[in-house]
Amino acid sequence: MGKIVVITGAGAGVGRAAATEFARNGCDVALLSRDPERLELAADELRRFGVRVLAIPTDVADAKAVDTAADRVEAELGPIDVWVNVAMATVFAPVHKLTAEEFQRGTAVTYLGQVHGTMAALRFMRPRNRGSIVCVGSALAYRSVPLQSVYCGAKFAIRGFLDSLRSELYHDKIAVTLTEVDLPAVNTPQFDWARNKMGRKAMPVPPIYQPEVPARAIYFGAFNPRRQIWVGFPTVQAILANRIAPGLIDRYLAKFGYNGQLTDQPADSDAPGNLFEPVKGPYGAHGRFDGQARTGSWEVFTSYHRNAVWAAAFAGLAVGVHMLAKRLKV
Repeated sequence: MGKIVVITGAGAGVGRAAATEFARNGCDVALLSRDPERLELAADELRRFGVRVLAIPTDVADAKAVDTAADRVEAELGPIDVWVNVAMATVFAPVHKLTAEEFQRGTAVTYLGQVHGTMAALRFMRPRNRGSIVCVGSALAYRSVPLQSVYCGAKFAIRGFLDSLRSELYHDKIAVTLTEVDLPAVNTPQFDWARNKMGRKAMPVPPIYQPEVPARAIYFGAFNPRRQIWVGFPTVQAILANRIAPGLIDRYLAKFGYNGQLTDQPADSDAPGNLFEPVKGPYGAHGRFDGQARTGSWEVFTSYHRNAVWAAAFAGLAVGVHMLAKRLKV
């Protein structure tokens, strides 16, 4: 029997791709997401790999619902080996156009959703003294960008939560592993269904990666635990650049950070957003940027060869910071 894996946000995007990666490798998978129809469609696809799949409609912002889902997995599939937190929600807008309710909801899904999932997993993993928890982070958890304060704030919070929890597990000598997988820009449906107040369609900042790239990193991290896995060299660059010259990056993003996240196409003012309710439709792992997205992967390289990455990154950043300064005439 394969490992038993729970994945939140499994209906679309990176969560959907990760579910496919685990099922393809023989794992039994429990899928947690809000939309029952899309979740069941995903489950039918994964059953073709000959694994057991359990679809559980769940809003990760609801702690009781997440606990109930974990109970079902344990009862119907068996002991949970791996829990993967992917679910997220965001709003594209500057802070002065956001409401408190939007911040609360985005934070409840993107941050508290990971807290709820982790706590539900630990409830079973701690007594068994084994298990693997993978939390999906972002380069934006280290270097925030304009128009995404809801998302960036939540991703920063995830880092703080994991650092505290990791030390507690070490203190208690609990052999449950925590791996944070930090992502670059990924071609997912979020840029079609996220709430958008900018009047133009949103887009990921190139270079864009296909969701299968982080999915492979998540699978790797589940069975080869690392403190962090940085997916894609742009993630490495963003994290290290902010360590070297955060003030310069502030000014660079002030000048170029808006247009870099928006296309020239006007946004549909009647388009549904998935912040408070799931958006219906045949969404899968991919968004509308297949023509631009890369299928190449750096996740194993950045995990196995971190020293080489640091050396190359710092060398590149020294040149990059100099070029940024010239461009901004600092």
